Amino acid sequence: MKKIVTLLLIGLTALNVATAKSAKRTKKSGRISVGMTVQDLSNQIWSGSCESLKKMVTADGGKMVYLDCSNNSATQIQQLENFISAKVNVIVVQPVDKNAVETTLAKARSQGIKIYCWDEDIQNADICWLIDNYALGKIIGEQAAEWINSKNNGTAEVAVLDYPQIPILLERGNGIVDALKEKAPKAKIVAQSSAINPTEGMAKMETIFQKNPDVKVVCCIGGGGAVGANEAAKAAGKISSDFGIFAADCTEQEMVAMKNNEGNRMSVLITGGPDEIAKTIYGWVKKLAAGEPVEKKVYRVTIPVTAANLSKYYK
Repeated sequence: MKKIVTLLLIGLTALNVATAKSAKRTKKSGRISVGMTVQDLSNQIWSGSCESLKKMVTADGGKMVYLDCSNNSATQIQQLENFISAKVNVIVVQPVDKNAVETTLAKARSQGIKIYCWDEDIQNADICWLIDNYALGKIIGEQAAEWINSKNNGTAEVAVLDYPQIPILLERGNGIVDALKEKAPKAKIVAQSSAINPTEGMAKMETIFQKNPDVKVVCCIGGGGAVGANEAAKAAGKISSDFGIFAADCTEQEMVAMKNNEGNRMSVLITGGPDEIAKTIYGWVKKLAAGEPVEKKVYRVTIPVTAANLSKYYK
């Protein structure tokens, strides 16, 4: 028992020494170096947030590299290894598979690199920036159910664009389906397929419309699929007063479609747009790089945006 305690203390001491050295390097140079890897830069919110964050870091004299791992864990691990070799101060990671990156992130932390984890609750991180994804899915489903009950007498055919390949998005998809069943029990889910970006969203909805031409409601786990679904609906002549697409992310493209009375009817704003997201991340990154104490789990704010409150968020 004494041996285990001694080893634990040695490990903690080594981590504290590495962290102190990293903070000292940052303080001495006055600059922050950041490495960031995200799942898919075809997502407008993710790409915009990365670019805004890079501008903030470089404006303060720091350096930042952000990369797209194309939803591939092996690629993401190699990117993390490269950040470790480059001796960045902070790594911002949006894991494809949280279990796959734990060992590599532990290695980074042992060398004093701080870890900011976007969207996953993982062990080897200093901050986990989180969403209750099941609850978010329920918001999407509930908003869609309200539309179905008010516009379609509760009996609409529904398509769901989910993304079960990523566990947190599987939770979100489950929330959507459960809310639809609970709040609009007479509605029928006639199609369910995965789509995370506009290209996939458009292709999947084109196929769904061919097989299910009477679909009136589309629920999407994210803005990428929702933007593609809207384009498919326009091309197929499906836009009508009782047709609606419901999603999360609230990208600029979704808000423009809302303003133009197209298919997108509601999207959940998470924290804010890319600039607000980047500003929030950068605030935590600066604290991490300076060695300041931070909370391990930070939950994000979710706001459903519809035509009724669009003017508050779309400028």
